[in-house]
Order: sequence, then C-alpha cells, then structure tokens
Amino acid sequence: METALTALTGVRHPIVQTGMGWVAGPRLVSAAAEAGALGVLGSATMTTEQLRHAVREVKSRTDAPFGVNLRADAGDARARVRIVVEEGVKVASFALAPSRDLIAELKDAGVVVVPSVGARRHAEKVAAWGADAVMVQGGEGGGHTGEVATTVLLPQVVDAVDIPVIAAGGFCDGRGLVAALAYGAAGIGMGTRFLLTSDSTVPDRVKALYLAAGVRDVTVTTAVDGLPHRMLRTELVDSLERAGRTRTLARAVRRAAGFRRISGLSWAAVIRDGLAMRHGKDLTWSQVLLAANTPMLLRASMVEGRTDLGVMASGQVAGLIDDLPSCAELVARVMAEADDVLERLRAPRSPSLPALPTPG
Repeated sequence: METALTALTGVRHPIVQTGMGWVAGPRLVSAAAEAGALGVLGSATMTTEQLRHAVREVKSRTDAPFGVNLRADAGDARARVRIVVEEGVKVASFALAPSRDLIAELKDAGVVVVPSVGARRHAEKVAAWGADAVMVQGGEGGGHTGEVATTVLLPQVVDAVDIPVIAAGGFCDGRGLVAALAYGAAGIGMGTRFLLTSDSTVPDRVKALYLAAGVRDVTVTTAVDGLPHRMLRTELVDSLERAGRTRTLARAVRRAAGFRRISGLSWAAVIRDGLAMRHGKDLTWSQVLLAANTPMLLRASMVEGRTDLGVMASGQVAGLIDDLPSCAELVARVMAEADDVLERLRAPRSPSLPALPTPG
C-alpha cells in the first residue's frame, strides 16, 4: 500500500510505531522496521551517549528506515539533533513542536521532520515552518494527551495543511487504518498496540495488566505531573489523586533524585526541564518536579515491572487488545485486514439486499 507516508519515509507500510520512552528501544524499533513499519526510538529517557549507541544498534539489526523521537524543549535538544544527523537517521519526530531553526537544521541534512500535535493551529504552525509531515494524536492516545477525539481532530488538520498527516490515538487494526485513510490521513501511528507485542521489552506481568484492562480502566489524570496524562488506573494513581500537597512534594523530590542519578542531570537541569514541560500551565513546585521526573514513574513499570511504584501510560485502545503478536505478525495482520476491508467496500452490493432509502 503506497501513500504519501511510505513515499516520504521509504517504509513499506503506512504504519508508525511511536517513540515511547523506556519502551521503544532498539529491539522493538528494529523489529517494527523489519516488519515494514516506521520504527521510532524513544530518546527522551536516554542520555546522548545511550541515544547514539541505540541508533547504532538499530542500524546493526536492520537496513530499513527508522526514526528517533526527540523532546524539542530538552536542554540538550541540539546535541541530540546532531546525533540524528551524524548517524544518518531517516526521520526525526518530536513530541512537541520543534523550533523553526531545528526544523531547518534537520531538513538541510536531509532528515524527514515529523512533529506530533494535538491541535489544528499547532499543525498549521509547524507546516509553515517546513515540517515534512505531522502526526495528529487525538484524546484517545496514551501519555500526555488532549481533549479532542481523533475523529474530530484528524479531519480538521487534514483540511488545514498540505503535508502528509499521520493519525494517532485509538488505532490497533486494519479497520482503523482504512478509516484514517478515508479521513485523508497518509497512515497511522500506534503506541499501545506495539507495546503489546512479543518484541516489546516491557515485563510480561505488566503486559498482562494491559491485556486485562477494559476501556474504562484507562483514565486521564492530572495528579502525576499537573498535565492531562492518559494511563491505566492503578492504586498508585488513586493514591496520587488523594495525596495532600506535602506528601506529593516529598514523593516528587525522592523521584527527582532518582531520575537525576540515572540521567546524570544536575538539579538545575532537572528543574529547568520540569519548568519547560509546564507548557504555560500554572503548576505547583511538586508538579514541576513530577513533570521533570515522570520518566522515573514510567521506568518503574516499563523496565522494572514495579507497577506499585510506577505508572503505565496507555491509549484507550488497550481495552480492545487481547494478544501479543510479534511486530511482523502485527503489521502483516493490520495490512491484511485493511486489504480485506477495502475489498469488501469495493464489492458490488448484493441484489438480495434492500436498496437504501433516498434522502428527502
């Protein structure tokens, strides 16, 4: 299936495995890329040295195109951009809109730039700055998210920009791919669906909790870092929502200290990153610290399997998923389903079926 996305990135199928921190490492990304999707490394939880090593590991596993997801507001964003350029990475995606200068620097080096947005005006802005494509995530998507559903946001953005649009938030199968294409998208991005594959390094006991979750078990809370964050509802999430300001601040300081040790960041850098992640919100100091070390809460679950100490970002689509295929099996299934849906839509109507009523 050829679309503007496959033409732009060189992948075989119009599917993107999104760049999830602690989840989208070399093993998952290379497996997704080998399957014909666009695998994307989640670099926000890596040091610059780890990022370069991860890029080289993916390149050692596959010759297929892949990308790196970057935080535009990170203090070392330019250093990470240099790594992407120097290592010959095909695509740079951004969780937040990158500056005009960053876009120009990447494009001058031949890197495809794909920011993620949650509003039409943001898509219009990055398109005017020269972005090659844009990923639109509706409120169904996992992690930090907005309030507008994909089915409302997607057509808004498709009508507003003349660059390829990738739809994210609520996708897990071929039916969703065809629906996105019908809205005018050039492909779909999937995070939770790729997290729940056998190639994902997330501990099995954590995957089991995702598989057991129903649609109503996926909630949006601001208790973690002051920003709307979609995740599985757990006892930890409940306790964070009940906790008073003093207790929350104490937890935030402990976790910030742990993140500082792992990342090598100074306290000043931790605070700076937390302030940068406010996005204009009026947050308390505990929320600023939590915003800076949210990666620690994710690491506890996604790496260590400690769901009692960590959170599990999740799209609502987790409530529809009940198996753990390999990336190769997943991508092949999605494309086969999409072909089947398109074939059925093209088929002539059976004479035995009643005609649809004429409007008016």
